[in-house]
Amino acid sequence: MENEATPTQPHTAVVYDESKIRHLEDTEHIRTRPGMYIGRLGDGSHAEDGIYVLLKESIDNSIDEFNEGYGKRIEVDITDDLRAEVRDYGRGIPLGKLVEAVSKLNTGGKYDTAVFTASVGMNGVGLKAVNALSSRFTARSVRDGRYRQAVFEQGRLTSDTEGDTHEENGTYIFFEPDAKLFSNYRFRSEFVENMLRNYTYLNTGLAIYYNGRRILSRNGLEDLLNDNMTVSGLYPIIHLKGEGIDIAFTHTGQYGEEYYSFVNGQHTTQGGTHQSAFKEHLARTIKEFYGKSYDVQDVRNGLVGAIAIRVSEPLFESQTKIKLGSLTMAPDKDMHGQPFPLSGVSVNKFVGDFIKENLDNYLHRNPDVAEVIKQKIDESEKERKAIAGVTKLARERAKKANLHNRKLRDCRYHLNDLPPKNRRKDDGEVQEDPRFESSIFITEGDSASGSITKSRNVNTQAVFSLRGKPLNCFGMAKNVVYQNEEFNLLQAALNIEDGLDDLRYNKVIVATDADVDGMHIRLLMITFFLQFFPDLIKKGHVYILQTPLFRVRNKKKRTRAATSATPSLAADAAGAAILRKTQQSDRQEFETIYCYTDDERLAAIEKLGPDPEITRFKGLGEISPDEFKHFIGPEMRLEPVSLHKSDNVSSLLEYYMGKNTMERQEFIIDNLVVEEDPAEAEA
Repeated sequence: MENEATPTQPHTAVVYDESKIRHLEDTEHIRTRPGMYIGRLGDGSHAEDGIYVLLKESIDNSIDEFNEGYGKRIEVDITDDLRAEVRDYGRGIPLGKLVEAVSKLNTGGKYDTAVFTASVGMNGVGLKAVNALSSRFTARSVRDGRYRQAVFEQGRLTSDTEGDTHEENGTYIFFEPDAKLFSNYRFRSEFVENMLRNYTYLNTGLAIYYNGRRILSRNGLEDLLNDNMTVSGLYPIIHLKGEGIDIAFTHTGQYGEEYYSFVNGQHTTQGGTHQSAFKEHLARTIKEFYGKSYDVQDVRNGLVGAIAIRVSEPLFESQTKIKLGSLTMAPDKDMHGQPFPLSGVSVNKFVGDFIKENLDNYLHRNPDVAEVIKQKIDESEKERKAIAGVTKLARERAKKANLHNRKLRDCRYHLNDLPPKNRRKDDGEVQEDPRFESSIFITEGDSASGSITKSRNVNTQAVFSLRGKPLNCFGMAKNVVYQNEEFNLLQAALNIEDGLDDLRYNKVIVATDADVDGMHIRLLMITFFLQFFPDLIKKGHVYILQTPLFRVRNKKKRTRAATSATPSLAADAAGAAILRKTQQSDRQEFETIYCYTDDERLAAIEKLGPDPEITRFKGLGEISPDEFKHFIGPEMRLEPVSLHKSDNVSSLLEYYMGKNTMERQEFIIDNLVVEEDPAEAEA
């Protein structure tokens, strides 16, 4: 029968005996299973890539020292974007246990809560992971005029020295991530600096020197919000501090919600029980203060908030500690059988009681702020009710479209999928999680989408085709998202109606022609995201695809070597095109260079010699699928769309996408460039 199950046959006849049972040393196990300890590997292009986890784990130990009252300065130096050094001025690791502390799993001082009351680090894993995953690693501890220094290569001890010194007490860590594991990696300064700033926000009084430049925060979470908000708050930031808890928030005129959450100084980028409690009780307290049954959606619309709590022996949902799983503030008893101060108190109750008392008191003492919050909630409620009917119809339309959406060519893996079970190659290495590679190309017209669709990776690359220029939505209410079919279908494709928690693609890539119309479409799409989904940009999900402007090639006589190498050409950047030309002529082949700028074009002309053939790509549809696949492959050039504090989003959008003011007309006239035809100029 056709449908009958076929018994699974073994690939090879391998004898399973005692020789197949292996014992891995501590650092060997980390190198073999790095994902268990640091999550994804990556190359440093994403803030959650493994090299930043290594840096964080090196710094966490210094932060723990500061929290225990030792050392107010930490020095972090990154050399050539490849090697990192961390020096603190705490107590220093006890010299007799230095080697064990950085190379033996489950060895550390953080199991005893009397020594470290609320630890940040991995509790016996952190520095071992850094050591094992580095090609070179050095740990140096100074205590009371004595030092000990241990040097490792790929987790193996190569040197161990000690002696007298006049250095200040503290710990020095040097590491260079192993390029065999982190291929083509590079530390990005913006990610490193953001990490260090988060440390200073949560540890007032701590000074971190990054490559000699001091980073310091005087107002904690209030500084965090001020440094990250790209629009002004509707009222001064409300900042409330208590024993073991710190919250700050304000409302803005933007749509959506934005949260920053921390546990024991650890940035929990995916939230957790503390963030859920913060959102729940903030809305509940505000509703109770006004005595109205507001919808929580209206209360939290436009909210930008931050929470930091300290939990004894916290439990996280992964080794990388980006989501808190603890239900209580502390276990029932410590290792000595003594109860913690907050033993048995739930995280939800602890956060809720603090917000209930302190926020209610603040609103009573500040009636002007309370009035602004009420006005914001009333406006959100009014808008939500006004578009309720439109929203229902749009959702029904989107559901039907999901069954057969002609605009969307979907891929197999999505960011919100469950983690894949088997990510191991035949050689034992860990494969990158395909969810983080999931992308959607927003293309200009059918011709561009056709080229990308034919050349894309169907596993991780989806395509959404625009119908000409999308609507300029600047200054419009959110009902335009539901009334405009194109925007509504795009929202449904991204799955962002209720926030970014279930975003389907890690990268949203705007792919347009490199001409005036293409630039306009880019601005229209960025305006759409800024207007209604600013978090999509703030969280680093939006990119612009860079495609070549020119193809420069020349003809050269074939050689025997070239002839013998022909089969491998198909894998090169222009392999397919070269192979076709080679098959057509036995005498000639092309050497091709793709150029993204005019400077690259001039360099290519100089390299390829006299009389090269130069093709100017006017649009994406002019690039064949055989060529296009190389421009959206591993070497794809992406320009991230980012927002900074200095960016006045409202003013920028008003200037570029608002009414055609005299100021803008004058700017265009003053900067107008007229290109002369050389033939006309000679005449």
